[in-house]
Amino acid sequence: MKRSLFIFYVLIIYALAQLTWWAYSLVKARPSSLGMIMSEGSVFIFVFLAGAYLLHRSFNRESRLQEQKKNFLLSVTHELKSHLASIKILLQTIQKRNLTKEQTLNFIQKSLMDIERLDDMVENMLLASKIDNESYTFPKDKFNLSVLVDSIVNRLQITKCEGTQQIIDAEIEPKISITGDKFALTSVVTNLIENAIKYSGPCETVAVKLFSKDDKVFLQVADHGIGIADQEKGRIFDKFYRVGSEDTRNTKGTGLGLYIVKEVLDKHQASIRVKDNRPVGSIFEVVFD
Repeated sequence: MKRSLFIFYVLIIYALAQLTWWAYSLVKARPSSLGMIMSEGSVFIFVFLAGAYLLHRSFNRESRLQEQKKNFLLSVTHELKSHLASIKILLQTIQKRNLTKEQTLNFIQKSLMDIERLDDMVENMLLASKIDNESYTFPKDKFNLSVLVDSIVNRLQITKCEGTQQIIDAEIEPKISITGDKFALTSVVTNLIENAIKYSGPCETVAVKLFSKDDKVFLQVADHGIGIADQEKGRIFDKFYRVGSEDTRNTKGTGLGLYIVKEVLDKHQASIRVKDNRPVGSIFEVVFD
């Protein structure tokens, strides 16, 4: 990409130099045509520079996309190796050591949690691919959203705070039903909660609220994490985009979660917005009309 940009800039400079030389030669040969040459030359230069600017922007956009794809592959590889290594160590410990029943069950539970995280990641990748290929039809049926959100909260809930574990504080209004794609909306709720947990500090509470008001259904996921700068709020739903710079970012992720959230909600005529949580953190609010 850098080599292509270098060649592109060299060609631009060469073309401008040639244009200047021909203009000078024409003016020198026909001084009376100076006005016509200047006016036509100005139009040509304007069109030329406009095209060069658009090409330059396209090159930069493609360069950013390639960088994001590279980071995506590195992130996926890292997460796969991390979770698989954790599962391998836990199972080898069960196999080689004489553990109590309680210890064995604890190790099995941790292995299952790692498997669920891998399953979520694979589901995200498959759903994102189907959305891009427009091969997913989003079949819609009426279902109980309260039960869905409650089950996801219970699956992701941490009952005790140790190390980097968070606690999810849920306020779920019962018997809220909507019509939609249950599978895709499961990914929406899971991604929003996992995103809040990921960017929160150790033992910080993540608040999940589901309620109805004025014939609308509201889902709010709030955290007390690093927050999102105003200039980034418009880009967080872009594919592969992740908050922060590549040098300062240290959280795991593929950059697909919020992209999937936005795409799925658009298919359900639902809206999502992000706002600051006071004093720190972010609030993601989903509204189903």
